Parts: sequence; C-alpha cells; structure tokens
Amino acid sequence: MACLNTLKQEIRTLESVFTKNHERFQIISASVDELSCRFIGNNGKKYDIHANITETYPAVPPVWFADSEETSITNAVQILSNTVGLDNHVLHQVIILLRELCRLHTLPEPPDLDRLHLLDPQMTNRISSSGVEAMEDEGLDSDADIDIGDSDAEDDSDADEELAMEMEDNRPKADEMGVEHLATLERLRQNQRLDYLKGSVSGSVQATDRLMKELRDIYRSDSFKKKMYQIELVNDSLYEWNVRLMCVDPDSPLSHDLQILKEKEGKDSILLNMLFKDTYPFEPPFVRVVYPVISGGYVLVGGAICMELLTKQGWSSAYTVEAVIMQISATLVKGKARIQFGAPKVCTQGQYSLARAQQSFKSLVQIHEKNGWFTPPKEDG
Repeated sequence: MACLNTLKQEIRTLESVFTKNHERFQIISASVDELSCRFIGNNGKKYDIHANITETYPAVPPVWFADSEETSITNAVQILSNTVGLDNHVLHQVIILLRELCRLHTLPEPPDLDRLHLLDPQMTNRISSSGVEAMEDEGLDSDADIDIGDSDAEDDSDADEELAMEMEDNRPKADEMGVEHLATLERLRQNQRLDYLKGSVSGSVQATDRLMKELRDIYRSDSFKKKMYQIELVNDSLYEWNVRLMCVDPDSPLSHDLQILKEKEGKDSILLNMLFKDTYPFEPPFVRVVYPVISGGYVLVGGAICMELLTKQGWSSAYTVEAVIMQISATLVKGKARIQFGAPKVCTQGQYSLARAQQSFKSLVQIHEKNGWFTPPKEDG
C-alpha cells in the first residue's frame, strides 16, 4: 500500500511539473498502470514515449517503449531498462529519460528538473519520516546536498571506467554470473566463429549481437539469479529460447495452481517458447505458452498471447527480453490466468502446438490491423 501511495504521489508530481502545454516535456496521461508522455525536440518535433508499470514495480523498472524508431529516442529509452533501486521509480525514470533526451538532441535541460528534485516524495519521505539517522543508514551524508544530479553522473562515470577495466582484465566480477553461464556464452561465441568459417552463418549479425547482449544481461540480472524464471536455448540456438516462469504473484490464483501442478505432475513452471527472427530487435519475437494449458490471462487458442507489445504495432526495439518476460508474467496474473487441469481436445498431451498458436496469433494481428487494438472477450481467452 505504501508503495502504491508513493507511486500515486510521484505521478501527481510529474503531472504538476510537466503539464500538457510544457514546452519541452509533457505528461499526456498517467495512471498506476501506464504513463504516456511527449518530448518536444528540435524544431518542435514531437516524440511520444510510453511506460507500462508492471506488478513487479518497483523491484523491476517500468517497461518503456517509444512510437518513434529514431536512434536518439530508442537509445534514451534503452537506458531505463538498466536501472536499479531508487532509479526504478517513475519520478527518477523520467529524470533520467529527459536528461538523456536533451543530451542526445543537444538541448538545454529544462529548469523544471531541479524543481522535480525538490518535489521528489522519496527524498522528502526519507528526511521527514526517518531523519538524519536513516540517511546515514542508507549511506547518505547528512551534510551533503540532496541534489542527485552531478554527483550521480560522476559516480556512474567512475563505475563505467571500473567495469571497463574489469572486462579488459577478464575478471569474473565484470560479468557477475555463474561459471556455467560464462561457459554457455563462450560456447555460443565459438559456434558463431565456426559457422562464419564454414560460411553457414544463420540469422543476422545485428540480431545475433543483440541477442548475445540480451542473454549476457539476463545471466547478470537479479530476477534471473533469484530464479523467477529460467532460460534454455533450444539446440544451442540464440534464435529459439525456452523460458520457464518459476514465480508469479504469490497471492494470485495462478500461483496456487502452480503448487497443485507440482503435486499432480511434478512440474512447477509455465513453459514459454520465444522465436526470434533475423530482423530482431526491430520485430518482436513470437512468444507462446507451451505448457500447461491456461484459460484467461490473455492466452489465446493454441497458446498465443494477446499482448499489443508482441505485435509489430506495439513493439519497440528498446524492449529487452527480460522486460518482455516480466511483462508476460504480470499480464497472466492481471488477466486472472488459471491452469486447466483437464486439458481440452485441441491440445496434445496437455501442451499447445506451434502451428495452432501461429494461426490464432495471425488472426489476432489481422483484427488489430482492421479495427485497432482491443482486449478480446473473456471467452476468447
């Protein structure tokens, strides 16, 4: 509850500072689920940027995406997927985003950013409710200026230099991942080298490089280390992943169903399959539920998932694979997904088929192209 109240307060703060007629940055609409804003660039060009606030917030930052594919926009949005701690909060996300957008567009930062720091409820709450003692507990100097701008930038710069040195020295700390995951990445690199020498390279250089980075980032992420999900590359291919959702909201009916599934069948996860094209990251992966059979949760016939971000219309190259995984997990819970223990006849051995999933997803996309986005009736999944 405290977290929700803080989120509401941060949204109100953003709306009060960046109004719909602000000359540089505008909050177009905002709720506890979604934020839509607009950046005004050079010559008055407008860029609409959106954030989905998932149920894992603020442990995981909001999932940001932009309508524009311009590099200056996608690069700024990409930074927001790598934040941790307090920087996952909406208010700080907007500060980081706006600073980066202004830098990339060679524009001065609006003075309202300083005002935003003063109105930051996180900082206000820390000082008023906990006092100097709490600040010292969190490693904050009570005599220091509370402005998190320049000092943070210097700290980030130092951290980047240190990380670069560690990677250059090939020290384990640089990757912060298990030995088996380092071995997987090295094996993939060796396979790519062999394929190149044989002239049998699959996919594209761009997609392969991006997917290698995605996999490396996942191996280093807290969510992966906490076993919220697991990753397996099918036949050691970067272009097909099996993802096992090991943990959903513990208070949800779906979590209870997973416990029953483990007791009945010895399986305690939801298996997703992700197929990537060589056009990735400019086209979304095809994602489907393989097992178990699910009703609700926006899961369509055949296991396809009814989510706009998985269509060309709703996709952005700024999305990360982990962000998509966490969004799917949250959407299943939000859509009140339940496991069907008596699998219907359309499924083989309680599993969905790829062909049926592709067929239903194709129909879904055609409906979107004709009528725009909508949430299907409950009986359609």
